[in-house]
Amino acid sequence: MTVQELPGAGASHRSTPPPAWSPRTDPAPLLPDPEPYRVLGTEAADRLDPELMRRCYAELVRGRRYNAQATALTKQGRLAVYPSTVGQEACEIAAALVLEEQDWLFPSYRDTLAAVARGLDPVQALTLLRGDWHTGYDPREHRIAPLSTPLATQLPHAVGLAHAARLRGDDVVALAMVGDGGTSEGDFHEALNFAAVWQAPVVFLVQNNGFAISVPLAKQTAAPTLAHKAVGYGMPGRLVDGNDIAAMHEVLTEAVRRARAGGGPTLIEAVTYRMEAHTNADDATRYRGDAEVEAWKAHDPVDLLERELTARGIIDETAIQAVRDDAETMAAALREGMNADPVVDPMDLFAHVYAEQTDRLREQAAMLRAELEAEDQA
Repeated sequence: MTVQELPGAGASHRSTPPPAWSPRTDPAPLLPDPEPYRVLGTEAADRLDPELMRRCYAELVRGRRYNAQATALTKQGRLAVYPSTVGQEACEIAAALVLEEQDWLFPSYRDTLAAVARGLDPVQALTLLRGDWHTGYDPREHRIAPLSTPLATQLPHAVGLAHAARLRGDDVVALAMVGDGGTSEGDFHEALNFAAVWQAPVVFLVQNNGFAISVPLAKQTAAPTLAHKAVGYGMPGRLVDGNDIAAMHEVLTEAVRRARAGGGPTLIEAVTYRMEAHTNADDATRYRGDAEVEAWKAHDPVDLLERELTARGIIDETAIQAVRDDAETMAAALREGMNADPVVDPMDLFAHVYAEQTDRLREQAAMLRAELEAEDQA
């Protein structure tokens, strides 16, 4: 049955919406800029805050050293796996620095550096990847959700927390991080839709590092940019140079401020690049060439900021060396912490699974306890 055949259709049927129809939201203000927003190397750099930039530089150098040390730990057998963020440090650091103490960070599995920059102990940040514990830290204490290995599942959680906080009248913003691959998951779309409808105080940061493991972005989406996806949900989309920490900090600060003031969510696409393999278990040479990686090395986030600050007299060789020495101290502490054999209790497998253990879980726990007691008596 067609529309025209429906009872009462006839002359009253309209092939187009009535004249009073109009879009719910004007799409023009929601559209991202045609090019990624930049600060470093532009006239906008004249307004840089020297103190903030010195802190950003110190965190970038520490982050680069943290990545190198964590990668080395995988080769030594101290880590089962490590997803490096070399090349993406500006995204990670900026995300941590723009949040207030009461705000929440919702990281993905690759965002250990963001958690560390927010104040989490580096050893605790790697506990999950070591395989010792479910998370390795108390999310409530640090206001950092558990590192999420399933793609994009942390996004609806961020929206739920942010919406609940607003209903309670709490001054809380949630910042949810996801990779370009995660934008192809259903959780991404559901989270953005609910966030926009509820006007939840949440910021979505997409780190577009070029590949979802080995799948290039062009094989995931036909959208002009990932930032354009925001328009379909009724929120602003921002496109920013993810290797420019000054630009990242500015755009994220604006989005967090907007969310806190009741302006609703923002989707930010940070255009960056994963310099190293997806993880230590990946062979990136199978899907990209050395020339591509070398081209991105010329846009390294640490070098970009160091050149800008040196040229402006904000840092000098003495300051640079002091920052590097501090990073080495951090790396040494990380090595010491990770080289210490952890004390693990197999019964912890049954902790924090359910608020109240199920009958089946109690049975399994009893079986394991009996096996452990039998081994002790042997």
